[in-house]
Amino acid sequence: MSHKQMKEAFVSNLNGTTVLEITQGLCLPIPCILCRGLLTILLQHFHSSYTWSTQFIIDFVALIVPQVATLTILSSFLFLEYLIVFIFGAGLAYQVYQKRTCYARVPMQKILEKFLKISVQSEYIPAISCFRVINSVFTAIAILAVDFPLFPRRLAKTELYGTGAMDLGAGSFVFGAAVVCSEVRRKPSVQGATFYNLTKSLQSVWPLLVLGVGRLLIIKCIDYQEHVTEYGVHWNFFFTLAVVKFITSLLLIILPVNKSWIIAISVTVLYQLALDFTPLKRLILYGTDGSGTRVGLLNANREGIISTLGYIAIYMAGVQTGSYLFKNRTHIKDWIKVIYCLLLISASLFICLYIVQAKVEAVSRRMANLAFCIWIVACSLTLLDSLLIGDVILSFVKFLFKGALVPCSWELIQSPASTKKHSESLILKHERKATSLCLITAINRNQLLFFLLSNITTGLINMMVDTLHSSTLWSLFLLYFYMLTNCLILFVLHLQDKTIKFW
Repeated sequence: MSHKQMKEAFVSNLNGTTVLEITQGLCLPIPCILCRGLLTILLQHFHSSYTWSTQFIIDFVALIVPQVATLTILSSFLFLEYLIVFIFGAGLAYQVYQKRTCYARVPMQKILEKFLKISVQSEYIPAISCFRVINSVFTAIAILAVDFPLFPRRLAKTELYGTGAMDLGAGSFVFGAAVVCSEVRRKPSVQGATFYNLTKSLQSVWPLLVLGVGRLLIIKCIDYQEHVTEYGVHWNFFFTLAVVKFITSLLLIILPVNKSWIIAISVTVLYQLALDFTPLKRLILYGTDGSGTRVGLLNANREGIISTLGYIAIYMAGVQTGSYLFKNRTHIKDWIKVIYCLLLISASLFICLYIVQAKVEAVSRRMANLAFCIWIVACSLTLLDSLLIGDVILSFVKFLFKGALVPCSWELIQSPASTKKHSESLILKHERKATSLCLITAINRNQLLFFLLSNITTGLINMMVDTLHSSTLWSLFLLYFYMLTNCLILFVLHLQDKTIKFW
């Protein structure tokens, strides 16, 4: 067996792990991000020499270090990780509460009453930025780590049925892109300009096609290892993103954004019915001749082409979520209602997932079936909901510290109608700009570049290093160095106020 075949076999025929384990690992970054906010507030309060380099170190340690450990050496010790983070967080929270500069002698009940009356910056939702960055970071780590022995095989992409952590990454990426798509963020005043809106939406399609063709040519030219049953012989994730964006842009001309759930449910249910009652499933698994042929464009790429239907449903669910989250809300108590609503929906979806897996069909990333779509949306909403809870907690901590500035968090507004407060807000504008220099904002700003850069560096490392026979320490060093390099590049671009667009 050649080295290429050994690498392909290393990531093939896997069955995944439990939904619970993946959800537990998915939500670990939330307490880490909360600890990051608490530590930032304390450092700003006690150290006047707080700089962007300090923020980068805090962000890297809070966001990158735990995720690499979760996907490698500590994958079987998630409870221990949570325990360490919660103990550290509890210590920080105690210090923050003891050293608060506001309401020092006021009872907690009175503090909470005042807190629920304050407003927040409604145009910006930190949870969405963190959601997209967590998915990007997870994907970047996983696409390289999966080639090393220290990455648990149960977390890799599944062959046919099952739930693997890397299966979640692809679906969540699509969901996250939909939440902030141009149709969701479009102002009502320009809703009527149909042709203009469609043109703007479709501008993001051709760069994805170019990237897809580029990836295909490079892989074929250097004879890089491929997992054919993932998308097919020629197809890749960039092509899936391009097709999904093209079709959904056309659909959103016909149907209002806030009715996207209708398309999401209709597409995924009809697709599942087609899988169950037509030869479609047999076509995906065995080709047109029933023997697994790869002759012809459809047979060669049947998984990637047909599974696009499932990703369209996921995308439309993300559009519906985005239209709900971007409604104008100013008070903290309004966001608490959103948290409650998302919690009910995600819990209902997990119940539906259990029923569908028991009565219809198990989760299949390869087909992107009904169970897969429900699983992706349920996990995505759970992560978003958890991040919103973290945002509310961090806002409460900022409420206790006068002038606290935490990157990628809500700006508190004591009295929106007050011109005095408004003038104070304008005075602190340069300070808010300084605190935006964080790793989360940097990655969110150039997310597609980060994904592309991660793919390129993953390929380079695989060509230069024998990943299959790497020791644990060497593997960890490479993973952390790889993430540090990618993050530094994005952070430097952000410091220079540069956004790399592909269109």
